[in-house]
Amino acid sequence: MNDPTLNRIDGTAGARRHFRYFDYVMAAFVAILLLSNLIGAAKLAQVGGHVFGAGILFFPVSYVLGDVLTEVYGYANARRCVWAGFFAMIFMAFMSYVVVAMPPAPGWEGQAAYESVFGSTWRIVLASIIAFWAGEFVNSFVLAKMKILTAGKALWTRTIGSTVFGQAMDSLLFYPIAFLGIWSNEQVLTVMGTNWLLKVLWEAVLTPVTYLVVGWLKRREGADVYDTGTDFSPFAKAPAQ
Repeated sequence: MNDPTLNRIDGTAGARRHFRYFDYVMAAFVAILLLSNLIGAAKLAQVGGHVFGAGILFFPVSYVLGDVLTEVYGYANARRCVWAGFFAMIFMAFMSYVVVAMPPAPGWEGQAAYESVFGSTWRIVLASIIAFWAGEFVNSFVLAKMKILTAGKALWTRTIGSTVFGQAMDSLLFYPIAFLGIWSNEQVLTVMGTNWLLKVLWEAVLTPVTYLVVGWLKRREGADVYDTGTDFSPFAKAPAQ
């Protein structure tokens, strides 16, 4: 994915540049993140005798878009998206709590269903927010560094490689915070390892799609961002536009 026809720019310049499609990719990233947590997380599915959380089908797509954001727009712009997703998840959790806690009107019989779907425990909510934040930053950091090391070649190595580390951080934080002491240690370790493997495999399966999206966006934006000289702190101030 190292196209010599593209204008190579460093991460600082990329953070200041106005990109045509960046806002759309960021909106898709946040929307998929929220929907996969809101809709998919509450349901256990069974396919071929295997039971799994339905959200695992769509949550990894947010990591794919995280890869696309870092690869095309650079770490600094991806960092903005992670923070946007982080605060969106906090608001979603707050809104869910308020709506579920409000007394139902007489005759309205949907309260039990609302509590079942939207009434996640504080541990699961906290685990989701922390795991997402840390996992996405690790994912973006690894991809940006690998892009420099590979000189922009072999995109698949950094999309899959960054997911290995990013999803590992996500799983290592989410399952112990959410379920340690509720599930047995063996269950926590088994589900943590299984879901990590499934998410990495899902990323690998989506590699052709990632290539298409990254190639299309780079050609439309006319730029290829390399994070040389980028401040990788999650709390770094964005360069002035």
